[in-house]
Amino acid sequence: MSLVLPPVVSGQTTAEGFYYRGLGKQNKGDLNGAMADYTRAIELDPKYAWAYNGRGNARRDKGDFDEAIADYNRALELDPAYTYAYNNRGNARYDKGDLDGALADYNRAIELDSKYAYPYNGRGNVKRDKGDLDGAIADYNRGINLRPKDAYAYNGRGNAKVDKGDADGALADFNRAIELSPKYVYPYNGRGNARHIKGDLDGAIADYNHALELDPKYAFPHDGRGNVKGDQGDLDGAIADYTRALEIDPKYVKACTDRADARRGKGDRDGAVADYNRALELDPKSAAAFFGLGNVEGDKGDADGAIAFYNRAIECDPKFAWAYNNRGVEKKNKGDLDGAIADYSRAVELAPKLAVAWKNRGNAHLQNRNWMGALADFRRYCELNPKDEGYPRLRIWLIRARQGDNEAADRELSGWLDKQGGVASGEWVPKIAGFFLGQISEADFFAAVNTSDVETKQGRQCEAWYYAGMKRLLAGDKAAAADAFRQCLATGKGTFAEYDFAAAELRAMVK
Repeated sequence: MSLVLPPVVSGQTTAEGFYYRGLGKQNKGDLNGAMADYTRAIELDPKYAWAYNGRGNARRDKGDFDEAIADYNRALELDPAYTYAYNNRGNARYDKGDLDGALADYNRAIELDSKYAYPYNGRGNVKRDKGDLDGAIADYNRGINLRPKDAYAYNGRGNAKVDKGDADGALADFNRAIELSPKYVYPYNGRGNARHIKGDLDGAIADYNHALELDPKYAFPHDGRGNVKGDQGDLDGAIADYTRALEIDPKYVKACTDRADARRGKGDRDGAVADYNRALELDPKSAAAFFGLGNVEGDKGDADGAIAFYNRAIECDPKFAWAYNNRGVEKKNKGDLDGAIADYSRAVELAPKLAVAWKNRGNAHLQNRNWMGALADFRRYCELNPKDEGYPRLRIWLIRARQGDNEAADRELSGWLDKQGGVASGEWVPKIAGFFLGQISEADFFAAVNTSDVETKQGRQCEAWYYAGMKRLLAGDKAAAADAFRQCLATGKGTFAEYDFAAAELRAMVK
């Protein structure tokens, strides 16, 4: 905390009186009154370091960070060993975005008093912002050891755990922060984020709502609630929340990029681009904005344009796993499979649980006829995302059957199919599995393509021709297989993995 009482100094009673009255006013939220009293104390005693520190705190609370820093500077000129002033100046520098300056101040405060808890929390915030999550957690731990009932430290540690993907650990910290300080708004927002990660969407919205009840002008819960609404398919509701966040804080870069993502999801490319560009005006190094612009170019089919933006995103954030993944997709679209595999590999190195990158690399290995590499990647995808493992299960069967391991391949796929309710489930992917296992004929398989939605039917036709071709190829009928692969390409569904696989099989046949 920044409000620390000074020692009583004899001979300065009047200055002290104004100081204490200012402190009381500040505690009640009367910042202008507090500043007036601190100023009067300084007029009476120009060397009263505590009064400069107090006025600096009030100015910081008003958002006047430069003036606050000037007061802290004066306090430190008067008392170079003034631990609290170093901590408070660190807070103001952190608020200004001067992470290095803040870090230096927190370090100095800790050097002067290693048992002073607050600079550990401040330094933890800086380390978190710099991406040193383990270092941040270590500092929060130290702060908590020194002050076990400090809700702020628990909140900070919870945020760092969210960033590390430790949602359960984060929930425990946010719960403790709320237990210690039920009207402390930030942990409700943090707990909403953790619940969102765990898939508890209703719980997340309840926390964001509670945060907004405590502070209707707190922008972050609007953004968080917008993210949940987006996941629920309510893009209009999400956009409304992002817009409110930006009304509260027009410089909130993340709300800009999140609203842009939602607008892109609604097909409003122009609106999305406008928001991404606005984000870049606010932060020219916004990796998320460059990434979003890359996605828009990819939607338009401009692989080169997309790659250029993904390059910029990676320059801004070299650890941005999604940017590597999406750049890999565009390299694959350009026929650069080796480049795509390199990008997917970097993505899974940075984010080992990024399931889609494992599947994408598996697809690229399959096109490159690296069967074992593809098999390993598809299995890893299934481990990470068992709720959406249908197509990788089909590809695992194809690889194993291709290697002559038919019985084991059949047993594995049959086990998966039984869990889906069998071919009778009526779902498309189980019908493909049933076709592989000989449970339905090729004629019945193609009949299952029919559906009232034209776009869905065309996609199924692309897939059906590829899978029929593969079954013909495995039966030794290369000519019939080649015909099926050409029919697959004739559908024009170039965004489908099966289209790429069919093209790769045809290339292999002519070598």
